[in-house]
Amino acid sequence: MRRILIADDHSVVRKGLKQILQEAFPSALITDVADAEDLIKKVMMEEWDIVISDISMPGRSGLDVLQQIKQNHPKLPVLILSMHPEDQYAIRVLKAGASGYLNKETATEELVTAVNRLLLGKKYITSTIAERLATSLDQDGEKSPHEYLSDREFEVLKLLASGKSVSDIAHQLSLSVTTVSTYRARIMIKMNLKTNADLTLYAIEKKLI
Repeated sequence: MRRILIADDHSVVRKGLKQILQEAFPSALITDVADAEDLIKKVMMEEWDIVISDISMPGRSGLDVLQQIKQNHPKLPVLILSMHPEDQYAIRVLKAGASGYLNKETATEELVTAVNRLLLGKKYITSTIAERLATSLDQDGEKSPHEYLSDREFEVLKLLASGKSVSDIAHQLSLSVTTVSTYRARIMIKMNLKTNADLTLYAIEKKLI
């Protein structure tokens, strides 16, 4: 019996994903959780054939959770779902150990295909991601400034650009205010920017928010 774990903070999304998967895998045990901490607990305490997780949930960063899962269960396939466009997160999550990335807008049509590929031990990437991966191999010198940021720095960038304060970000990511301030300073230096307004303008121009 297949064991599938779904993590998403929206109950409607979890219900929809479960319905799609239950129809495709009628004998599967499908469990869902609503936040990052419960996801980690379930992965650590039980055996799963596949994890399907949103990248943005209350509590810890989705990328942090992904990395912890892969450290403890390197062979466990993880399919990341997100509302973010593929060009923002897909490459990052694949490098972090995800077996696939799926935009929620196409999940209804592609979810079962993606899950089947992961259960066979394969990766799932769309043609858009494949093209971007191929292009990135010979365009390292042409990256945008934000592509040189670490995963955590990129996450802080997006939150700052969306109007979050340093204290808000610290609370959301379970970090100290000092740590977030340090990330902010690194981001400003790496991207040659001076103010949060500059960050917001950059993020809008690059369609990061």
